[in-house]
Amino acid sequence: MAHQVVPPKVYLMIFATLLLLTLVTLDVAFFNLGILNTPIALTIASVKATLVILYFMHVRYAPRLTWVFAGAGFIWLVILLAFTLSDYYSRHWLPLPTGWTSSR
Repeated sequence: MAHQVVPPKVYLMIFATLLLLTLVTLDVAFFNLGILNTPIALTIASVKATLVILYFMHVRYAPRLTWVFAGAGFIWLVILLAFTLSDYYSRHWLPLPTGWTSSR
């Protein structure tokens, strides 16, 4: 199995893109976008994670079976985030317990 030789220019471009996205994340953090703060931050983080998986973990040049397993891991991450966010955003739907009260 021959390995794909990736030119260093590609790594430098990906590294520069990751730095740029980090700066965008920092810049967006100072704006109050309301309910869009979390989705925007998660979108930027997903793009950064995808770049790291594709280039620094060499999935881009790997066989298709590796793509399937990497994609399955990414789908499980999305499911985990969806359940976590649904729990977080639905906590205020139920009233808080008042605890024990003394009748004396």
